[in-house]
Amino acid sequence: MNDLNRVKKASFGIKAIFLVCGLAISSWAPMVPFAKDRLGLNDANLGLLLLCLGAGAICLMPLSGLFGQKYGSRKVIIYASFLMAVMLPLLLIIQSVVWMGVAIFIFGAAVGTVDVAMNAHGVQVQNMYGKSVMSSFHGLFSVGGLLGSLGLGGLMKAGLEPIIAALSISILLIIIVIFQSRSLLDRDLEMEAIQKFSSNSDSSSKHASSSWLNASVLFLGAMCFIVFLSEGAMLDWSAVFLKENRGIDNELSGIGYAAFSIAMATMRLLGDKLVSRFSGKKVVIGGSILAAIGVILVIISPFLIGALAGFILLGLGAANIVPVFIGEGGRLKSVSALVAIPAITTIGYAGQLAGPALLGFIAHHFSLSTAFGVIAFLLLTVAAAYIFRNNEKSQQHG
Repeated sequence: MNDLNRVKKASFGIKAIFLVCGLAISSWAPMVPFAKDRLGLNDANLGLLLLCLGAGAICLMPLSGLFGQKYGSRKVIIYASFLMAVMLPLLLIIQSVVWMGVAIFIFGAAVGTVDVAMNAHGVQVQNMYGKSVMSSFHGLFSVGGLLGSLGLGGLMKAGLEPIIAALSISILLIIIVIFQSRSLLDRDLEMEAIQKFSSNSDSSSKHASSSWLNASVLFLGAMCFIVFLSEGAMLDWSAVFLKENRGIDNELSGIGYAAFSIAMATMRLLGDKLVSRFSGKKVVIGGSILAAIGVILVIISPFLIGALAGFILLGLGAANIVPVFIGEGGRLKSVSALVAIPAITTIGYAGQLAGPALLGFIAHHFSLSTAFGVIAFLLLTVAAAYIFRNNEKSQQHG
């Protein structure tokens, strides 16, 4: 009973960390139009600036797995979350493009480190729990996305100065981390769980780099890359799209990401039951197609209500794809979960943090609608690739 209570407590604690991460990164979404106007950037230059966020994350994500092994993911989560909270208000006031790039790089590094550590921690909590709970963890991330996208804009709309609103969000993040981090698994208990549940727990670190090149790891990472790319596009470009293509005010430009986050949070909170009832395969294939339809609706609808409906469909469809892939990565027979989860998470989050920068160049040379069209095509590719992979597996077993 004590062990069960400890796992439940850790489950609640890691949900709070997913909430904090979602809240922090989505608070950046309403800041993007302000940054674009304040620094006088076009779409291409904004995309290049956003690339700094992805670069910071990609540089630190591989190292966060090593930090987790040495110090435990609990300590990594605490320190990286504090850094994330401290950097957030600075993104609203920096006047230099160069220093803005540096700040976004550090913010992205902190976000990426928290992302890898909380997913690695969450997988071990799920293993100890003995049932699927990853979708609910990611559901709290989406709840954080909703609170961040609406919260910052709402505070400003209520009359607070932007910097005061941003500081309020940062203080809230720090308070949550301080009180909930003590519920997380300590390093010894986490390492014990890894040894117990990893399918290849005796894999040594010298084989880690080759394990990253495992075909299953690369496939799952690439699929996560595409899905996270669609999420990152909503984070970095939905506000700009609604402002410039639908005439929405700056203060309300985060409504598209909010609609997306509400849908995603709702579906993820139901995700564990959906996976149990319909299977992960159907959730991935059906979700990818529904998400693609949502992006197309955003593009073609001339009215705000139609665009919001598209954001909702995208959120509903994409919600549980990544949790299914991460859960599958934790069950790979040829690669230790100690290596597979950080690898898949790193490749996947590169899509969320670095991919949208590429959309800026597409938007600059063509249009933002064309860039969104590329996202729809890639989501359909996820469905097709997953069908092909499962058919190939069936033939091999047959």
